[in-house]
Amino acid sequence: MTDALLDLQGLSKSFGALRATDNVSLTLRSGEIHALIGPNGAGKSTLIQQVAGALAPDAGRILFEGRDVTGLSTAQRAQAGLGRTFQISALAMENSVLQNVMLGAVGASRSVWRFVRPVMRDAGLRVEAEAALHRVGLEDVAAMRVAELSHGQRRLLEVAVALTLKPRAFLMDEPMAGLGSEGSARMTAFLDGLRAEAPILLVEHDMDAVFALADRISVLVSGRVIATGTPAQIRRNAEVQTAYLGEEVAP
Repeated sequence: MTDALLDLQGLSKSFGALRATDNVSLTLRSGEIHALIGPNGAGKSTLIQQVAGALAPDAGRILFEGRDVTGLSTAQRAQAGLGRTFQISALAMENSVLQNVMLGAVGASRSVWRFVRPVMRDAGLRVEAEAALHRVGLEDVAAMRVAELSHGQRRLLEVAVALTLKPRAFLMDEPMAGLGSEGSARMTAFLDGLRAEAPILLVEHDMDAVFALADRISVLVSGRVIATGTPAQIRRNAEVQTAYLGEEVAP
């Protein structure tokens, strides 16, 4: 793992006097999970929104596979291969599980004409969506309304939707949020295997999951990266222990 697939260079974003991200630089390499951790309000989700295209940075640039994507829209970045799951669910609650994933596949197709066709009759999209649901273990609830799913099932559904984009890299914002121990274990196992398909920039508060999954960890405090290293290096880092809830990262 030597070449950066995703390269964030000096990203900064302010909201009035608040410096949400402050000259943030980090990389995501092929085949790895790079976890971004830090206290609430550190700027983690703001950073992910900049990478995904939902927020424009005030300074810095974003390279994806060597291409400057800083000026691209969220849709253009998704089409380029950046797949995202959200901290707050963006699913269509009244639609079925299968419909949600098929609509994700439509968005990935780049073909405007598909929107005027009866989506549910498109056999190719259906096969693609069903395959994604099978991968995350939701094939048995394909006909259910999303509103009827458990919180953990919705998190898995978001991953299934992202899979239809055939991403070259994943941006995941707290995929373990609200999951119980069984759900977290299942998601951890799934993400562990997913890194071979596409690397993951992972924002997560579940420290057990972070240290089980991450190849590298960056610690964000008050908008700045104070440390980047392997899990073992982060555990031993005195600045991390002092600045970010030392008991959470203690051996």
